[in-house]
Parts: sequence; C-alpha cells; structure tokens
Amino acid sequence: NKHKGVVKLQYAGAYNPLYIIRNDKSAQISDDIEIIKADRQPVGYYEVKVEQSFTNHDIELQKGDTVYIFSDGYQDQFGGPKGKKFSRSQFRELLCSVQDKSMSEQHDILNKTIEKWKGSEEQVDDILVIGMRF
Repeated sequence: NKHKGVVKLQYAGAYNPLYIIRNDKSAQISDDIEIIKADRQPVGYYEVKVEQSFTNHDIELQKGDTVYIFSDGYQDQFGGPKGKKFSRSQFRELLCSVQDKSMSEQHDILNKTIEKWKGSEEQVDDILVIGMRF
C-alpha cells in the first residue's frame, strides 16, 4: 500500500518469518536485518478446539529496503562438508551478503550456493525464496 510516498506492507505468516534488510547508506549502517516473526501454525486445515487467527503486521518500508519471504527448504537442506543443514543463521548471512546486488544476481548466487552446498545430497524439500526491493 503506497500513500503519499509512504510504503506500507502487511504481513501474516505461518512458521517462516519475513526479513527486511535495510541498507541505510546515509547513516553509515548497512545490512541491518529486521525479522518479523510468523505464527507457529499451518496455513491449511487442522483440527483444533479453539480457532486461532494469524497476526497481521503493518510495516512501514523505507526506500531501498529489501524484503524476503521464503519456505524452510533452503535452510533445511542437507549438505556441506559434514552433511548438515544449511541453517537459519547461514541463510540470513547469505541474504545480507547479496542484498545490494540486482535481483537477477541474487537469484543466481542463491541457486549456485544451494547447489554447491547440496552436492550429492538429495533435495529434501521445496525451496522458495522471494525477494522484493522498495
């Protein structure tokens, strides 16, 4: 939602958070990541006694912000020298390291990185990463 130059984003998530990476060059601060937590419940149907709704987050974005939403597939992929998961922290570090590049370059780097990490391991889950720059 954009009104009078202010961009507002609404986010409600299931299990996986939303990442906002701010690169405020004027303040000499780079790669400041904000994590908007998701609810710990699935999107699809499941039996519960009490109906639970999702938390709706209203976020004001700044020019140059890069926003990422993703499935858990990238961080849960086994591989590397010890056959371990890629990990959340390593995934965050990767996103911070590429966020200043074009979306096309980010796509290529993310693909190459996970393929190298995976090596001969089988892909264990869907892998989805969506990035948007404002």
